[in-house]
Amino acid sequence: MEPVEINAGAYYLRALRDDARIDDRPRVVEGFTDPVSRQWLAHIKVHDLASAGEYIERRAADWAHETRLSWAVADPLTGVLLGEVQLKELDLAGGTAEAGCWAHPDARGKGMTTEALAAIIRFGFGALGLRAIAYRHERGNEGSARVAAKLGFTPVSDEPSGDVVLMLRNPAVDVDVE
Repeated sequence: MEPVEINAGAYYLRALRDDARIDDRPRVVEGFTDPVSRQWLAHIKVHDLASAGEYIERRAADWAHETRLSWAVADPLTGVLLGEVQLKELDLAGGTAEAGCWAHPDARGKGMTTEALAAIIRFGFGALGLRAIAYRHERGNEGSARVAAKLGFTPVSDEPSGDVVLMLRNPAVDVDVE
């Protein structure tokens, strides 16, 4: 599948880029080396331009393999990367995915993540026909908890690992997905 661009109101959703016109690598490094991101996204090892380039390459491969659809959330006028939203653990046959996101430090607290995730949820339910989208965050991550609540996710479980799992069901499909 080729990456899909989405107009998300105040934001433009596009593929992460590392080319002659747009180089998202510095902002990816800043996003993942920030102390807040390191606290909640310690499993992502991006620490320099080379590892940011590899991260961007993996996201492009994920689109091609239809395993994860990832969008850079960009300022529509400047193209500056503000964060990333994604549908990961994508199971098109089963109609499920898990939403994920991160925000650059200078883009936090402005509603960007909520608006961008809302756009890809509409895409997932409408264009992809997904039946349910999960959202997972660590207990104590209040920013992620607020985003999930604003988007209407409901709690499914509180894992021993410390993860809180929430679910959002496609209102156009009446089906039980766990």
